[in-house]
Amino acid sequence: MRKIINAPESFVDEFVEGILLAHPDLVKTPGEDLRVLVRADAPRPGQVGIVTGGGSGHLPLFKGYVGQGLCSGVAIGNVFSSPSSEQIFEATKAVDGGAGVLYLYGNYGGDVFNFDLAADLADLEGITTKTVLGRDDVASQPNERKLDRRGVAGIVFAYKAAGAAAERGDSLDEVAAVAEDVIEHTATMGVGLAPTILPTTGQPSFELPDGEIEIGIGIHGEPGIQRGALRTADEIAEQIVTALVADLGLSAGARVAVLVNGLGATPLEELYVLYRKTHQLLAGLGIEVAKPYIGEYATSLEMAGASISLLELNDERLALLQAPARSPFFQEG
Repeated sequence: MRKIINAPESFVDEFVEGILLAHPDLVKTPGEDLRVLVRADAPRPGQVGIVTGGGSGHLPLFKGYVGQGLCSGVAIGNVFSSPSSEQIFEATKAVDGGAGVLYLYGNYGGDVFNFDLAADLADLEGITTKTVLGRDDVASQPNERKLDRRGVAGIVFAYKAAGAAAERGDSLDEVAAVAEDVIEHTATMGVGLAPTILPTTGQPSFELPDGEIEIGIGIHGEPGIQRGALRTADEIAEQIVTALVADLGLSAGARVAVLVNGLGATPLEELYVLYRKTHQLLAGLGIEVAKPYIGEYATSLEMAGASISLLELNDERLALLQAPARSPFFQEG
């Protein structure tokens, strides 16, 4: 294991401390627990709060999307482990401005269990919550079971749109509806080339023979849909884009946002090679790319690979993506 860390057990708290020291104008902790972070101006009276969370190891997910026009609070656990219900509840209390709190996070069993417990605690305190789950990974379940899909990089679109809706003063029901609408129109698929090495164990998160790739792999190393020999960037993009277009039912005249996301160890140059072919394929189908994002938005420590997300756009979704936002890792407008 070759990592720039101190003791593995202090890894999470130390990187969070670094974020706080670097960006005190944008984020803060409401108490002593470094696993709970909120925007620097929280709570905002009369504004819906948005709390997300999940395991560490995915920066900018989850802590990177706390700020103006995005999420207002986050709770994280150890690497690839859920935060506790108490931590989620602490974030909930810290961002509650009296208009309720939306829980917006990925569809993973441990997270669902602990967020549901936190919602019960919030209810006892008179804080109204609603939940919307990110579930954009088309490789994890077929379209007819899309409610059971995993949440991956496409949740960034939901953060951006729901955050903009909250910022403009929408009610809790309205903000939740915006998040649900975006998730319903988002599809993602990834490709893995090499595993991450877990700092707590020094072991890889999955095994992949030399010279092979895995299409549809999850951000924790969950099995994909196909293993095979390494292929060209164009071939990878074609397989993924074809699957995403079919899943969303896109046709000529549609507009999309495209997110080409690096999983942690893939150079930006390679992501632009993937985007090049993605853009060409969509243009060939008569689909307009109205908003591109290329970079690291949801990683898996140093996993080699990438994912591609498509969000079908209408005027409202595009306006929400274009609304101003600012966090330590994201800026718009």
